Amino acid sequence: MKRNIINIFGLGAVTLLTACQLHACDSSDSDVTPENNPENPAPSTEVYDVNVLTTTASRSQELATSGLSFSQKDNMSPSTIRIDASVQYQTMDGFGAALTGSTCYNLMHMSEDDRKAFLTKTFSPTEGYGYSYCRIAIGCSDFSLAEYTCCDKEGIENFALTSEETQYVIPIIKEILAINPELKLMGTPWTPPRWMKTNNQWTSGELKPECYADYAEYFVRWIKAFEAEGINIYSVTPQNEPLNHGNSASCYMPWDQERDFVKTALGPAFAKNGISTKIYAFDHNYNYDGVADQKSYPLNIFADSDAACYFAGSAYHNYGGNKEELNSVHDAAPGMDLVFSETSIGTWNNGQDLSARLISDMEEVALGTVNRWCTGVIVWNLMLDAERGPNRPGGCQTCYGAVDLSADYASYTCNSHYFIIAHLSSVVKPGAVRIGTNNFKSNGLTYSAFKNPDGSLALVASNSGQSLSLTIDDGTHHFSCTVPAQSAVSYLWK
Repeated sequence: MKRNIINIFGLGAVTLLTACQLHACDSSDSDVTPENNPENPAPSTEVYDVNVLTTTASRSQELATSGLSFSQKDNMSPSTIRIDASVQYQTMDGFGAALTGSTCYNLMHMSEDDRKAFLTKTFSPTEGYGYSYCRIAIGCSDFSLAEYTCCDKEGIENFALTSEETQYVIPIIKEILAINPELKLMGTPWTPPRWMKTNNQWTSGELKPECYADYAEYFVRWIKAFEAEGINIYSVTPQNEPLNHGNSASCYMPWDQERDFVKTALGPAFAKNGISTKIYAFDHNYNYDGVADQKSYPLNIFADSDAACYFAGSAYHNYGGNKEELNSVHDAAPGMDLVFSETSIGTWNNGQDLSARLISDMEEVALGTVNRWCTGVIVWNLMLDAERGPNRPGGCQTCYGAVDLSADYASYTCNSHYFIIAHLSSVVKPGAVRIGTNNFKSNGLTYSAFKNPDGSLALVASNSGQSLSLTIDDGTHHFSCTVPAQSAVSYLWK
């Protein structure tokens, strides 16, 4: 049934077709129906009951939009995914990518018009895919223009933002906030200032206990500096990859040190200064990098009630171990949130080959983490250049971005990470609740269902097998759909 209702997908036909013509990032046939010629799609003025977004691993469809109608017949299909909104799991914070110094540097080198078009398509909840949760570095990361912190001269009174923040990161965030004012930001340090570390080096070393108070003040000043620019910091983690001795900038922070730092310094400093920014523990791999006494890192911290009261939950990466660890941590600490905060694609995992990455990244990252209680999913660099940078010696030299920018900054190609986040963020809005299904099973099919704050329903699926014919039934309406072979598909309906 075609209806003249508001397009709840939020993807305008003109916007998407223009973006498609300019860049090799999507092949959206906006409001394409069977009546349209797929080789030369004409935007339709009709609005459908169900909005559909499709990406195939072959790139025959890249975030292609289409519409479906509710069925008027009784549902007798044995291949039915039944949705039960009365069964509720976690509330979603959002989905996005890291706005590293390198990403922001690359964005600032695009033309103003191209940058605005890209950011609108990526972040707008009404004209684009609605990315809503991004991660930024507190100081440098391995994707920065230099090694630095915001207090390299000894003495916390010397704290100041650097040119990387003021020329690149902050201007880009302000442009995004003008497009999506509800954007959430997670801040993470790769290293404390060297004078606070036991080895006075960028790499490795540990935070000196006598510097806990100064380092807590460093976080407070960094958050307030961004607030002074009109940028709110939603969450922080005390240390990126705290069990990683390497990287161009890093700091080893075992669980007992993170516990003590937050319990005695960071948490009280936030409380004293009226800072409501959430604190997430750990921010590292499922397997705790194989360090025996660091297993269950966040659970060890949460066992101390005086420390646990300052934490909102824990954050994870997937460079080691199995995503089932998320279930284990949730079962042991159900009152604590989980966030998936980093994953990379690169030369080692065929990162530019969508046929190799799309389904794996949907199953392991997008749906795999959400179906295991994560409230947010954030991938690594949003945009890198043609040389996989700028990057730092000692950091990742072989990473691709969610988007790869051409050498002349004039065009770009989207990789799997861009698509998987778009498939979530376009239909699952901040504040949505993951809801129950009947767990219908078919070889290769993975999915999750959600109820948005406005009452609309969403289902995001991936299919690693052959083309599937399904019926989706919410108890009030149902519709038939085809999930193409080797594809990701998102559905949104009221």
